[in-house]
Amino acid sequence: MRKLCLALLAMASLLVAPPCHAGDASTDKLALWPDGAPIGDGRSETSTAQLTIHHPGTPNGAAMVICPGGGYGGLVTGPEGHGIADWLGSHGITGAVLEYRLPAGRAMVPLLDAQRAIRLMRAHARTWGIDPGRIGIIGFSAGGHLASTAGTHFDAGDANAADPIARFGCRPDFMILIYPVITMGDKGHAGSRTNLLGPNPTAEMIRKFSNETQIDEHTPPAFLAHANDDKVVPPDNSRDFHAALLAHHVSSDYLELPSGGHGLNGYKGPMWTAWQERSLAWLASLHLIPEAAAGR
Repeated sequence: MRKLCLALLAMASLLVAPPCHAGDASTDKLALWPDGAPIGDGRSETSTAQLTIHHPGTPNGAAMVICPGGGYGGLVTGPEGHGIADWLGSHGITGAVLEYRLPAGRAMVPLLDAQRAIRLMRAHARTWGIDPGRIGIIGFSAGGHLASTAGTHFDAGDANAADPIARFGCRPDFMILIYPVITMGDKGHAGSRTNLLGPNPTAEMIRKFSNETQIDEHTPPAFLAHANDDKVVPPDNSRDFHAALLAHHVSSDYLELPSGGHGLNGYKGPMWTAWQERSLAWLASLHLIPEAAAGR
């Protein structure tokens, strides 16, 4: 009886979800795991991980979960988080900034948070004016690794779950990866690897989280951008992921920028503008946003 009551309360929470804010841009914050966050080994912990949803004044139905970078040791929630949500909102796209848990060697923790964020977006899609088939994920640096991990490790949800959120699938419909960490191998970022996998990861874990090795025909389409002179995260991360997508006949577009380094000149200037314009055009070409939205 207690389980039934909890399930009914959870369903009720969906029915009273914050309304869509058509005509008036606004934000809402949701706790990802109000009843305890899974760690990935059957245990759970108390967590302050949250999702901040930026509702555009006139939503066009597309949405993105935003994964800030920070080497899996911090979160750059300004320019790679809420700043991105503001940019998306100016094009009618609902942006949801994910403040995911930092792993400290617990490799599954950030992925579980990203999967939960996508499920939450689908659960509230009708209320927030979102098309559940146009929910993507965007990430920067280590956040790009998290976004590409969510795009290569997903499920269709559990129809019999007591938690109604867990009944929704967590596959993103598309990925946008900006100067992303992709591999946990030699071409990757040593700090991100240590923070995610610990100091002595097994070969199996390195392969599991080297996302260029995890692509198949079900992987969602991806747009990637990387500066040719990035010394922090080598552009081979994006090149190899893009090539693997094409090898599996998955739609992908890769913009290699001539300069800008890691962070593209401090998130400003022509290189920063270039990936934004190109990614919007790519989304429009796949009919994920209206062409008018790409041209604003």
